[in-house]
Amino acid sequence: MVNIDICKQKEISGILVRFEKRRDSLLPILIEVNRIHGFITPIAMAEIAEFLEIPVAEVHGVVSFYHFLSTKKRGKYTVRLCKTISCEMAGKEKIEKILKKELGINFGETTSDGLFTLEYTNCIGMCDKSPAMLVNDNVYFNLTPEKVIKVIDELRKRD
Repeated sequence: MVNIDICKQKEISGILVRFEKRRDSLLPILIEVNRIHGFITPIAMAEIAEFLEIPVAEVHGVVSFYHFLSTKKRGKYTVRLCKTISCEMAGKEKIEKILKKELGINFGETTSDGLFTLEYTNCIGMCDKSPAMLVNDNVYFNLTPEKVIKVIDELRKRD
């Protein structure tokens, strides 16, 4: 039987060789690991720290600071609803309710099929077209409950 952690370590090593051993490589490395694996494990953090010759606590601090990096597995589609005042004033509450209803989960949770993770995020730069959300890297704005249902249905059809 092959140890999954050893396989992951080899994958992390394959990522690290593409970067210089410099402290300013930390964030690009973390973004790449998160992009490929969907999250960053404690083992990955330790290996990155060793590679960059920095404390593991520093790596963990960066991972925990940036909202788009994660220490737990997320769904295939991460739905991030903007929680700024402009979205609040434009009807974010209706969008929250429809997302929770359509996905059957609360914010901070992932659907049992592993398809969707629901999160809040800070400003995504769409204040003039709020309420807005991100699904992975795609921005959706001027949201209505009907638009949200359409987006979720289209994503489900892809799978």
